[in-house]
Amino acid sequence: MNRKSDSAVHRYFAGLAESTFQSHLGVVDPPLIDYLSDLLIRFVHNDVVHRVRGVSGKRLLSVPEMVIEASHRLGDAKRELHQHIGDFTLFWAGVYPEALRQSDDTSHDSKFDIYRTFGKRAYLMASEIESGQDDIVPSGLLERLSAQYDLCCYGLREVRRVWESGDGDDSGNLLIG
Repeated sequence: MNRKSDSAVHRYFAGLAESTFQSHLGVVDPPLIDYLSDLLIRFVHNDVVHRVRGVSGKRLLSVPEMVIEASHRLGDAKRELHQHIGDFTLFWAGVYPEALRQSDDTSHDSKFDIYRTFGKRAYLMASEIESGQDDIVPSGLLERLSAQYDLCCYGLREVRRVWESGDGDDSGNLLIG
């Protein structure tokens, strides 16, 4: 993508997120809303969704693989991976929950419920790890993402509904490229 389309995509998702969370849900938390719109923008790129690699260099594609990998990391690397687990699960549970609700065995928790549990826990764990970096997401914001995970999921579903309906722009289409 070129810089101009990134900027248009950023404005589009930022506007949808702000409108959805502030106007429709009554959530007035600009850092939280900015984080969620940035999450949408980052996850538009498939390489970001599956960016985490294990020590062997193999991409980690499942939440359990990521959690195991996080248990072997320390400091900022551990914090970053827990934050990514929270982001990964929030993106899927919020934007595409139908992909997680398909469960053949009703005696076990659905994949959606598992993602919710791991996502909330991952954000909380990330918030508890002190970092030496200046440009990190503040611990308080990560705590709010954990505590308000379900609300964030619902809000992201609403953002998707608006972008799919075309109510977020004049043409009804989101063109990236």
